[in-house]
Parts: sequence; structure tokens; C-alpha cells
Amino acid sequence: MTGFDRSERLIWAGRGAPYAGSFARLCAYPVPQLLDAAEVGPGVRMLDVGTGPGTVAAAGCARGARVVAVDAEPSMVDLAGPAVPEADVRVAVLPELPFGDAEFDAVVGNFVLNHVGRPRAALAELRRVVRPDGWIALTIWAAPPAPGQALIGRAIQAAGAVRPPHLPAGLAPDEDFPRDESGLTGLMESTGLREVACETLRWDHRADAEEWWSGPASGVAFGGQMVQSQTPRTRAEIKRHFDLFSAEFAGPEGVLTLPHAALLARARR
Repeated sequence: MTGFDRSERLIWAGRGAPYAGSFARLCAYPVPQLLDAAEVGPGVRMLDVGTGPGTVAAAGCARGARVVAVDAEPSMVDLAGPAVPEADVRVAVLPELPFGDAEFDAVVGNFVLNHVGRPRAALAELRRVVRPDGWIALTIWAAPPAPGQALIGRAIQAAGAVRPPHLPAGLAPDEDFPRDESGLTGLMESTGLREVACETLRWDHRADAEEWWSGPASGVAFGGQMVQSQTPRTRAEIKRHFDLFSAEFAGPEGVLTLPHAALLARARR
């Protein structure tokens, strides 16, 4: 386990419910395209890696797939299990999955590759557990981030927040890759995957300001850990800047329209 992986475990520990109440709806947007990319349909043996509260697993079951779903964070599994009782939901951590070779017809991961310290090893493991000619489909956040995705980070930076020692600066240089279509394509091809295709998805996420602030206020994700680790005065400054910058995205009734961009890639073993 890398230092990045250890930090991710700390960042997400016990954060299942706050995530479900804040950013989960945002992350649900690409799910139909993700399942289409993996050709998930009736009878398909599907593995959902990084299931979170079970959004992708539920959508796979609704298509008639036979779904196994895993997440590294137990509080996510505690949500996903009851939410998707027809799926086999369990705790498992990349890049070592408790499955046999070629056990699945399709493997999907919705924003999971952002959270592993060894992306190539993680992809190699996904390749191992999918059958020959089976599909792997993944989403990650694009970089540079779209304006809506950057809102919280802008507020943190404007307030002069200091990164605490337990938060990683990023992946090791030999593990990182460009978060654009060519970068993700190259990463997948480097693990022996075939017929790699990648596209950029863009959409406007709508949420009221308090819902959007509830994630970082509860310590969800990197931004939330940045907020919670600051002094009370700096936290107040972050919130003040958040309110100020949010006005750029607010409609007549105060609902925020937040542009986001993600990469969707698929490849065949």
C-alpha cells in the first residue's frame, strides 16, 4: 500500500453517509453511459469496483446483470448492501481483488481510479478478473477541472488554507498520468488492454448551495479534509469565499448550476 492509498483510507473512513448526501448525486450522472460502454445487459456477470452507496450496482441490476460490487470503505458497503440487496456487496481493495481470473464479463469503475495510488496495477487487476474479450469501462475526473468542480478548491485557496501532512500532494511521478483523453487512453493501453476508446463527458450539475457545502463541511474527499483540518478562523474564511464564489453559479432561486467534466473510457481484454 502506498502513502497515497493510506491517505485515501483515512480521508474516506466513515464518510459513506455524508458522501451519499452530497456528492453521490453528482457522480451518478455518467452511470448510464458507463454501463453502455461495458455492454451491461441481462445475464452479464458484472463487477462494480468502488461502488460507493451502490448507485452503479443498482443500475446494473436494473438491467438484469448479475452484479458483484466492492468498495474499500466499509461505511460505503454498509450503505450499498441494503440499497442493492440483489447484488453481492463486499469490502475489497484494489489492486488485490478476491476473485478468480476471468470471473466477470464486464468490469466498471465510476470515479474509482482517482483514488488508487498505483493506477497501472489497479487496471492490471481489473484486466485479470474480466474474461477474454470482456469490457472494462471507467470514469475519472478530467483535469484541469471544469468551473463547477473547481468551486470548493477556489474557496480553499482564497482563504489561504494549508495542506495538512496526512493529505498527499499527489501520486508518485512514475504512477501519475495526464487526466485527459490521450493520457487515460495511454494508461489503459500500457496494461495490455485493447480497443481503447475515451471521450469527455460534460454536464451541468444542479444543487443548492447548502447541499454542495455539506460535503466539504462533513470532511468528504480531499477538499473536505482540507476544510476540517484548518483553524476555525480559516474554516470561516473558506465558507465566506465559498458563498462569494457560489454567486457566480446561482440562478434566480439560488440553485447552483455547476459545470463538470469527466473522462469515460472503455477497453477490451
